[in-house]
Amino acid sequence: MRPRERRETSEQDLFRSRLDQIIDMKHALVKLGRAIDWRFLEERFGAVYTDKPGQPPLPTRLMAGLAILKYTYDLSDEALCDRWVENPYFQHFCGEEFFQHVLVFDRSSLTRWRQRMGEEKLKALLQESLAVATRTDAMKPSDLARVVIDTTVQPKAVMFPTDAKLLNRARERLVRLAKKLGVSLRQSYRRVGKLALIKHQRYAHAHQFKRANRSLRKLKTYLGRVIRDIGRRIVGNEDLREAFVRPLFLAERVLEQERRQRGRKVYSLHAPEVECIGKGKAHRPYEFGVKVSVATTVKHSAGGQFVTHAAALPGNPYDGHTLGTVIPQMQALIGNILDRCITDAGYRGHNAPPDHKFKVYTAGQKRRLTPQIKREFKRRAAIEPVIGHLKEHHRMGRNHLAHASGDAANAVLAAAGYNFRRLLAWLRFLLLRILIALGLADQFKLA
Repeated sequence: MRPRERRETSEQDLFRSRLDQIIDMKHALVKLGRAIDWRFLEERFGAVYTDKPGQPPLPTRLMAGLAILKYTYDLSDEALCDRWVENPYFQHFCGEEFFQHVLVFDRSSLTRWRQRMGEEKLKALLQESLAVATRTDAMKPSDLARVVIDTTVQPKAVMFPTDAKLLNRARERLVRLAKKLGVSLRQSYRRVGKLALIKHQRYAHAHQFKRANRSLRKLKTYLGRVIRDIGRRIVGNEDLREAFVRPLFLAERVLEQERRQRGRKVYSLHAPEVECIGKGKAHRPYEFGVKVSVATTVKHSAGGQFVTHAAALPGNPYDGHTLGTVIPQMQALIGNILDRCITDAGYRGHNAPPDHKFKVYTAGQKRRLTPQIKREFKRRAAIEPVIGHLKEHHRMGRNHLAHASGDAANAVLAAAGYNFRRLLAWLRFLLLRILIALGLADQFKLA
């Protein structure tokens, strides 16, 4: 069933005050709500629904507005719900006409809505943020033709992985699941497993690596015994085998993986999609998450530096081999042909589409450089503070959304939240200019 979309009415209520009568209608959040084309978002997000019978979903403006507010103000789902109840500007932005004293939605609706939309539909929020920027003169449409592209790591909300921690956690998960399903084990190794983990950490801290490796072998022995014990007890029981198939598979991978092995490894049991990525940082040699491609405009527009594209890149691909998919996606998103792409030296040997092979310029390049392109190379580093803001203020610094689909959705929503934050600052600046102009006009009249 399709959502019942909200439309602004002029209805009055004897016992409730309208929000437009108790808030400042010149507030930047109110102006942003008016500038957004909510019908465009309703059309894009409404495509996932059908006309089959059932309970109608929540209105698109409510859910899309909540997603924008969450990533614009860097709020968790719980904090967003608390702020929404007490903030009339948040409620007006989400389409409410009267102040609501209780939540009109459940917190879990936010999670289900993100999962239902997926990365492709959520790109409409990023697309609309760029459209609002052009409509409010925060950015010229021609600024989108020249971009800077770079990659970063979006860390996952996981514990720093070590072999000892993973082995002990895999055993604990299997024992917990066996107890839940009523599978009686010969021994759980709960006490001695915890003691072996503590000893390993202490020996490793003291640089007594022979003793630390002895404790590590004990942890491997305990996990192997639990795996084999469960395997014997679920033989012939199809329901139990189906319940244990994934935990046993992950536990066996943790048990068998070696320190320097090639290929994928398990770094987190609750998020096995996590990858180990090294970007050459002295303070953080290795990060655990997914690689993300970010693109911004070369020119610093009137409203600031806007993000034109963001996408998760699972598999930790070489930076230069990402342009084959990133450039077509970016052109489809912004509805414009890219004239020039500025990248760092990590994109040498890129696989850009044939039409853009000679439109990509990498740092250190000597040929085909005009004075204008040389000046634009000095703007390449402007993407670094944008990435810093995405991580620090818009929830890209630690992703709490589950699975690989959560990685992709978080990257797109963080970029959209960053753009809407820039638009709010731009609308405040426009209001300040108007007030200053009015004040000067009054002074001239008095003079």
